[in-house]
Amino acid sequence: MSEKKKFSGISLSKKFKWLLSEERLLGWWPAWWMMRLKVTSLDNDWREVRITLPLTWISRNMGGSMFGGFQASLADPIAPLACARVFPDYHVWTRRLTVDFQKPGNSNLELRFDFPLEMEEAIFKELAERGRSTPTFEYGLFREDGVMCTKVECVVAIRPKGYAKGFAS
Repeated sequence: MSEKKKFSGISLSKKFKWLLSEERLLGWWPAWWMMRLKVTSLDNDWREVRITLPLTWISRNMGGSMFGGFQASLADPIAPLACARVFPDYHVWTRRLTVDFQKPGNSNLELRFDFPLEMEEAIFKELAERGRSTPTFEYGLFREDGVMCTKVECVVAIRPKGYAKGFAS
């Protein structure tokens, strides 16, 4: 039996990993394909994520900067995907997403997400004690000049498989 890697419900045979790496698979995800994004880094098993969102004629708003819907669409699943990777025995989803457009995104943008070890340990502790966790992640989208133009706050629900609201402790 060949060893397979599972990603978002898709099993990948190791012999095709070079063709369909996680970075490439994310770039081809239908919700992001038209955005022409480029996954530049998925280091340390999703604990450090860098994705470039290009400013193109289709992503540009009437003011000439990045359309906010593109930014929100990119930011929404990042923290839950990272949590699903770190906590594979749990169901994970976005509970709340706050997107604060602080400055115009007038160049290509880079999403920068980091999953600190301290936070991971705190989540593991809470999962052991309560059986569930609802951490808050903060990350951002940065212009090419290094300025953060969009601040993202994502609250992630991490629940045991089979969880039903009102029936868990």
